[in-house]
Amino acid sequence: MRLPIALPLCATVALLGGCATSNNEQAGATTSIELSFLGRYESGIFDGSAAEIVAYDAKTQETFVINANSGKVDVLSMSNPTAPYKIKTLDVSADVAALTGLSLGAANSVSVHSGIMAAAIEAKPKQYMGYIAFYNINDHAFITAVKVGALPDMVTFSHDGKQVIVANEGEPNDEYTVDPEGSVSIITLPNDITTLTQSDVTQVTFRDFNNGGSRASERPDGLRIFGPNASVAQDLEPEYVTVSKDNRYAFVSLQENNGIAKIDLMKKSVSTIWALGTKDYNQTGNELDVSDKDKTIQLQNWPVLGLYQPDTIASYTVSGKTYLVTANEGDSRDYKGFSEEYRVKELADELNSRLALTSPLKHEIEGKLDDPKNLGRMKFTSTLGAQDCKLTKGTPNNCTYTQLYGYGARSFSIWSGDTGEQVFDSGSDFERITAKALGEKGFNASNDSNKTDARSDDKGPEPEALTVGQIDGRTYAFIGLERVGGIMVYDITVPKKSQFIQYLTSRDFDAKVDTSAAGDLGPEGMAFVSKEDSPSGQALLIVGNEVSGTTSVYGISPSK
Repeated sequence: MRLPIALPLCATVALLGGCATSNNEQAGATTSIELSFLGRYESGIFDGSAAEIVAYDAKTQETFVINANSGKVDVLSMSNPTAPYKIKTLDVSADVAALTGLSLGAANSVSVHSGIMAAAIEAKPKQYMGYIAFYNINDHAFITAVKVGALPDMVTFSHDGKQVIVANEGEPNDEYTVDPEGSVSIITLPNDITTLTQSDVTQVTFRDFNNGGSRASERPDGLRIFGPNASVAQDLEPEYVTVSKDNRYAFVSLQENNGIAKIDLMKKSVSTIWALGTKDYNQTGNELDVSDKDKTIQLQNWPVLGLYQPDTIASYTVSGKTYLVTANEGDSRDYKGFSEEYRVKELADELNSRLALTSPLKHEIEGKLDDPKNLGRMKFTSTLGAQDCKLTKGTPNNCTYTQLYGYGARSFSIWSGDTGEQVFDSGSDFERITAKALGEKGFNASNDSNKTDARSDDKGPEPEALTVGQIDGRTYAFIGLERVGGIMVYDITVPKKSQFIQYLTSRDFDAKVDTSAAGDLGPEGMAFVSKEDSPSGQALLIVGNEVSGTTSVYGISPSK
């Protein structure tokens, strides 16, 4: 078994301008903890979504793993973290189908609390209302299920276990002729869960924010509403949920819309919506590689803005204030019936459009801006930055683009839970650190191919999985890089002064990607286990890896 690569110190990641940067300042890494690989369970299924979201139960020492496309949940024993093994598989889609008489689709998410497991299952087709299924953890027996919104993509319990909150993404069909509303479901759990009924489900919608709605004026500037013929409620697509420590609020990432919704769990209504703004890649500390054709690592500034578009979102409390942590993956709408996704070269060549950038281009490479070695291969949205043009089904025609907006921020960020303002962003850390660790052999590779630099034109390392945990009074963020692989560790105890700790990856770029020798590919979901809840007495990080189909376990120890 190949040992993971680990980089624990800022000094070891110096590349193209020095130490990893955050908010244009040196990260100044500490050495308080260190991750080490312990073991993994291998499903043997490559690129089949066999291991996605994970949830750990301390009492039974079991991990529940979403085997997405099968509509099932695998139950793994973690009694020995160095050798996890499968106990059984729960066919959640079949159990709900037997209850409802309906055909169900993929399982998307799982959460556990006080002996109860909740799993989110989408309908077939997924534009119909989905379900949350409940199980008894002790005997893995199916209890009941309730209907929620269209495409329930994430489910979580409140910290006190009294509510279950569901992000219903409401994606359109491929033709974009059916576009259900995005929503948030709040399930109030009775003392006896066997008495749970549909009346215990409250559907929180965004209809009041539609044009002409009672709260239309509260829509923030910069919130992306751009689907063809879509109302605001249809266009908003809730992705992931985190609950404040006091159980008062749920914070929901609206990935495609580049926003966050704050839900009042007491009033069961939308408190506010924040637009997250953009990241300036022309600013020192925000360098990136935008070409997959330059045959080298080129981290530099470009006159481009990035939409944060977070996937996973987590929260923690400092001095009584809630902070949100986001993995800024980015996501475009690219359907048969509508696509916003274009490359700069397509804009210049195929659409006969004019490209005029107001920001000065600061780089040392010769050639035109739309050269594939420059910005030509970069993917951007056609829905922003255009002037003097008409968009026909999202297609720009004879436009002047005064600004380019790319997908994602290639970083993680911390935001105020009171105001939605950003207090920290990891800048260009992820690409700088992985470049130093992996070199040109693995830099910005994808998760299903060893081809180097393959993702630079898209979203780079693509941070997606994320969780936070407390160890010895300090708070840490663990961020999984979906494409290139590996885990970033930061000390976020003081939000504005968050510090890089370690980058760890088990990936072997010399091995075939569809073999176990390749290591873990495509981290999708994470669960932090405190040392008090761990079967070994050591804090753990459990990671579901979508492409390799593996569930890996890492030990967390004080660094030497």
